[in-house]
Amino acid sequence: MGQNGVEDEVRKFRVLPACDDEHGGVIVDMKEPMGPSVFQAMLKASLSQWKLEGKKGAWIKLPIELANLVEIAVKEGFWYHHAEPRYLMLAYWIPETKIAIPANATHQVRIGAIVMNDKRELLVVQEKVGKFQGTGIWKIPTGILEEGEDIFAGATREVKEETGINTEFVDVIAFRHLHKCFFDKSDLCFLCMLQPVSFDIHKQDSEIEEAQWMPFEEYADQPVVQNHCIFKHVKNICLAKIKKGHAGWTPLPITSLFDEQISYLYMKQEGLKL
Repeated sequence: MGQNGVEDEVRKFRVLPACDDEHGGVIVDMKEPMGPSVFQAMLKASLSQWKLEGKKGAWIKLPIELANLVEIAVKEGFWYHHAEPRYLMLAYWIPETKIAIPANATHQVRIGAIVMNDKRELLVVQEKVGKFQGTGIWKIPTGILEEGEDIFAGATREVKEETGINTEFVDVIAFRHLHKCFFDKSDLCFLCMLQPVSFDIHKQDSEIEEAQWMPFEEYADQPVVQNHCIFKHVKNICLAKIKKGHAGWTPLPITSLFDEQISYLYMKQEGLKL
């Protein structure tokens, strides 16, 4: 496209098409192909217009197909905020004040699943990959939640995937907060109690070396359970459930003040009038 063509495009569109966000900023969702020269001219015009309008943060969502425009946006003062498999999100703070754009997601969420049958046997696995590979340690099934997945759904899914056992979620009985984990993100691990509704094990071949129902005392006698804090606490929680019926937090569905979207509040409901 020649210079006259570029000027015609800039005059025609003036600013990049954008929608307002909830915090006084704008979001540009780039979907159509655009040449670098046109993009640069429109971005400069857009920034000038947004400043006049008193906008705050500016976001540009660039699909992977338009990755050639990243360098232009960065030269105009945008920075990387986060990336997903199909797009990169760039951010820019417009006012001459302290930047108030929140950081990218800081945590990953995982679950640990305690599943015990009526014979006082614990569902345990030996992992084929990761830190426990080749150690011979028997541990409870664990895993990372998928995007948009609730804790109770992730717990039942992970148990099913690793062992083939179907379960019903009972409650969250503890959680651990750890920092500087996967790419320096923090980690929240929710320890969940589940009730088995099937008992024949069909282990996951890609990640699980062995899976079995193990007598609780045999699990508790492992040196790692005797000496390592998190394993020791799993043992103690199991004992508390067996002996005292220790109650944890169960999910209560609630709706947002602003829409009908359902989320879950985890709470102890014993003696609570709802």
